[in-house]
Amino acid sequence: MLMIRSIVRPEKSDSVLAALLDAGYPAVTKVSVVGRGKQRGLKVGEVVYDELPKELLLTVVKDKDKDFVLKTIMEEAKTSASGAFGDGKIFVSPVDEVYTISSGLSEEE
Repeated sequence: MLMIRSIVRPEKSDSVLAALLDAGYPAVTKVSVVGRGKQRGLKVGEVVYDELPKELLLTVVKDKDKDFVLKTIMEEAKTSASGAFGDGKIFVSPVDEVYTISSGLSEEE
């Protein structure tokens, strides 16, 4: 199994969540975060905003579903056809074990 962490613009998170739900991936955790990317924030006049609001979306999927889920997120998170700086990042990492708290049972892929 894999954990997909997507950092997206706040105005795009609802459409990403809806696309994942429509595609059959309803289990997502959403966290409001702030941060900056390679562009080091945003400068407006003399004011520098170096902590920009974003949404962190976390979902765990089976290995075979990775490419489909990544494509779904990327298509919905882009602000234009070619994308733009600040649209976000996606991080993929392995998940070694998953447990359901209520039952205490381990979930297998």
